[in-house]
Amino acid sequence: MKGKHILIIEDERDIADLLQFNLEQKQYSVSIARNGENGIEIAKNKKPDLVLLDLMLPGIHGLDVCRILKTKKGLEKISIIMLTALGQEENIVKGLEAGADDYISKPFSFKILLARIKSVLRRGEHPKTESEKLIIINNLKIIPRKREVSIEEKKLELTYTEFQILYLLASHPGWVFTRYQIIEKIRGNNSSVTDRSVDFQIVGLRKKIGESGRLIETIRGVGYRFKLEYL
Repeated sequence: MKGKHILIIEDERDIADLLQFNLEQKQYSVSIARNGENGIEIAKNKKPDLVLLDLMLPGIHGLDVCRILKTKKGLEKISIIMLTALGQEENIVKGLEAGADDYISKPFSFKILLARIKSVLRRGEHPKTESEKLIIINNLKIIPRKREVSIEEKKLELTYTEFQILYLLASHPGWVFTRYQIIEKIRGNNSSVTDRSVDFQIVGLRKKIGESGRLIETIRGVGYRFKLEYL
């Protein structure tokens, strides 16, 4: 990951400077913007690999910055991690649905943030054929082309929706998916799937995959993700 360019859009100087210092120690190239307007301009000119985006910015709000970056030609592939204050669940959901790749709540551990940064940057390097790849995590095996799931070689009987949810989460470890995003990704022939039924599907899925159920992490007020620490 050395040499990757990270743009920090953060109006609190102490936080921005601390982030810059720590990231440069890890050999990242860093730019800083104190507001959304300046951040968008820097993104246009420098095309960073990733943006650390504070939501509560003076002037243009962080959510609007996220939407602009994700809809502007040439900038839409830039990864975004939102920096949020605790209690901003509604904004977190909106940000993820606007295209942000992940979020981390303030105050945060730099060690955790660094792990999230590495994870998000790795996602951008995955080939487009990723959706067809075999997944093996611990004793859990998922074969997408056969729509088979097994634990220690014992095949599991999953419903269409359970398989879709499991494969979506497992093929994007560390990604946070809102319930709405899960519905959009798995809808297919199951248009009756609702945000409430997603929760019920997750409960059933965890039971069927036993110990591996701990891999599916509930993000309170937001949705679900596959835990990185068990991978």
